[in-house]
Amino acid sequence: MTPILLCTLGASWAVIPEAYGFLAPDRLPLFANHPEREALDALRARYQLAAPEEIWVCTTQGEKTRTGIEHLLDWHGLLDSPVTLRIWQAEATDQLASQAECDHMRELILRAALLAHEHARGGQVLLSLAGGRKTMSADLQRAASVFGCQALLHVIENEMPPLLKNPTAEFLTRPLPATDPEGRSCAGAILPLIATGASPRSELLDVALDERPPVSAPRFPLPLPASGTVLAWPAATDDLLTRELNERETAGSRLLGNYLQQLSHSERHENWRSLYRLPPRTIEFLRDTAIGPEYRNWLERVPKADLHRHLGGCLDIPAQRTVGQAIWQSLSPGERDNALKAVNPLLQTAAWPDQWPEMLAAKAPRSHCAAALLVEADDDRLHRNLYGVTEPRVALKSKHRLGFAAYERPGELSGSALLTHPAAIEPYARAVVGQARAEGLLYVELRGSPQKYGDGLAFLRQLRQALHDALPGPADGPVPRFSFTVIADRRQRDRIAQVIELAVEAKNEMPDFVVGLDLAGDEGTTRPEQIAGLFKKAFEICLPITIHAGEGESAESIWQAAYHLHADRIGHGLTIAEHPQLAERFRDRGICLELCPTSNREVVGYLDPAVETSQGCPAYPVLELWQKGLPLTLCTDNPGISRTRLSDEYLTAARMSGGKLCLWDALAMIRQGFTHGFLPALDKAELLREADAQIYRRVLDRFTDAPA
Repeated sequence: MTPILLCTLGASWAVIPEAYGFLAPDRLPLFANHPEREALDALRARYQLAAPEEIWVCTTQGEKTRTGIEHLLDWHGLLDSPVTLRIWQAEATDQLASQAECDHMRELILRAALLAHEHARGGQVLLSLAGGRKTMSADLQRAASVFGCQALLHVIENEMPPLLKNPTAEFLTRPLPATDPEGRSCAGAILPLIATGASPRSELLDVALDERPPVSAPRFPLPLPASGTVLAWPAATDDLLTRELNERETAGSRLLGNYLQQLSHSERHENWRSLYRLPPRTIEFLRDTAIGPEYRNWLERVPKADLHRHLGGCLDIPAQRTVGQAIWQSLSPGERDNALKAVNPLLQTAAWPDQWPEMLAAKAPRSHCAAALLVEADDDRLHRNLYGVTEPRVALKSKHRLGFAAYERPGELSGSALLTHPAAIEPYARAVVGQARAEGLLYVELRGSPQKYGDGLAFLRQLRQALHDALPGPADGPVPRFSFTVIADRRQRDRIAQVIELAVEAKNEMPDFVVGLDLAGDEGTTRPEQIAGLFKKAFEICLPITIHAGEGESAESIWQAAYHLHADRIGHGLTIAEHPQLAERFRDRGICLELCPTSNREVVGYLDPAVETSQGCPAYPVLELWQKGLPLTLCTDNPGISRTRLSDEYLTAARMSGGKLCLWDALAMIRQGFTHGFLPALDKAELLREADAQIYRRVLDRFTDAPA
């Protein structure tokens, strides 16, 4: 970034060193003895003004100007820390006594201002109104209103002592004396001030006008003088920037309306309403900028919704240890002894056998054993046997000896291993809430199998209360909202009807918490058409349905979920492109796909440039599905198992799409998450408004000064 000070030069060349001395006191301490020095420092800090790296001067030709330029160049050559100095003269101008001369100078100033913003590459552009003729000052003000600036400066001179009326170049390279030899104020006779603060770039510059492209410096070229040289610029005859700006101002509302209309026609997915109020340049920046690691922290702060997050796979090892410790503290001495006896073989060896989870379940209460391991086993032992034995985590279902169990292995000491114990629920809920807040989640749909934790209905009551108790107060920032989707397991076909009854009863009792029903488990074990009749009770109360389908099976599995089980959303749905008519149906009906890039890579196997062992895997379909207009949002699936966060899923999806997803896409996908949540319409509308307002602020804070 290169901060630039753009000035005009008339009869007094000294105003340029004076403006520069105010902006760069560390390089030119001109006002070190000024009686209001502290006020000048505060003024500079208030407007956050940067010291210019370059000074640009637009001026006329003629004898007085020639003398002023000579003094300015002498001064520039005497500086201890020379700044780049570029000077343009409007050719064949002198006193600006004719319309032609004024038009020529106006075109030069406008082109210089346009070029300054592009040359600054995001650095500040400051304009000085001092020194030029009144028409030049007016042209600078016009440039500020159109192209924007960090500040408009002025320098006021009062009762100038002789020392300042005709200063030498050398005199303006050192601190001005407080008084002259006669005791008259010297330094205080000059007062820099800010006429106006920062002004934005006009939106009208960044849209097409009658098939003419947006305004840019290459369209209205101005040669760049070398530092310390003077360039005479002849009057332009064609493609006048002045005329272009006049036409754009006349067509103002039509221009912006046409831009938004063209934008809506080119988009397959609606974005947040507030974002369409952004300047076109900011919108185009978001549309042209790929999602990359440099935006991770920003994505983390953007409010998001996670619609596919398994309760049992949420926690990482430190959080699991905290929950395990709570269980351990609640056990009697005898229960601890029994648990330690059961896990002792594992504590004595570095490498655990493949079937260790089954071995523990057969010896003592699973929650006691899990707590014992989490309390007693060191980090290396846990990481090795939960994660290390499943590396590389690519295509685990087909390539690892444990199959899909290899994917689930990092969660063997979480989920039902802990949640069957009452002491686990409160610390587990606190960890889930803390995790959501750290990830910037405003809405989370947890899903799980409460029937596996004992009395399913009682468990849901306890979890709902524990989550509520763990939520922060409004004064601590945005408060995430949690809901729950009950999972029925395809692999336990004889229990599906019972689980659906549980979901229906829970929905009736806790409608603000239990919001949906899911069918998960190996797609090959039970086809939807075989169990569709069991879903009748869920259909009767209009319980929203999401189905795990198309993760490892063909599009036929997705079709069955949509047509036999009336799915409102599909978990994964990766193979839907195999069935074009079905994909079209999903797009038209607004059936949303819950894509989980990291877990999809781990389970199925997709190419990820950041993961060497994924070479040879197929391309991830997120870009193809998005470009087809299919509703989809990104989710974490099991963030503790996959060691991911929702912001990381956007980075992963971007990598796996070949870097072709942009920031605008990310924001639209985030909106899909809120739009397709299983919430009542009024609650969803309120959540959308809150998220929209927050996202608008986040975008304004980060991208309104983005370069064109």
